[in-house]
Amino acid sequence: MDQIKIGNFISSLRKEKQMTQKELADTLHVSDRAISKWENGRGLPELSLLQPLCKALDISINELLN
Repeated sequence: MDQIKIGNFISSLRKEKQMTQKELADTLHVSDRAISKWENGRGLPELSLLQPLCKALDISINELLN
């Protein structure tokens, strides 16, 4: 998995939904620093967060990981 590519994808989807990092973080019960870390390719969400993240962004897990 390419962390940078996934991070850019998360960022673009979040911005399309006109959500701030803080709003997405609040939805997922994580810090906005975690969202920033994912979007900058310095890490990935925990497995337990993949489904809620995809639901918040209106995508499937397959779309996120591909």
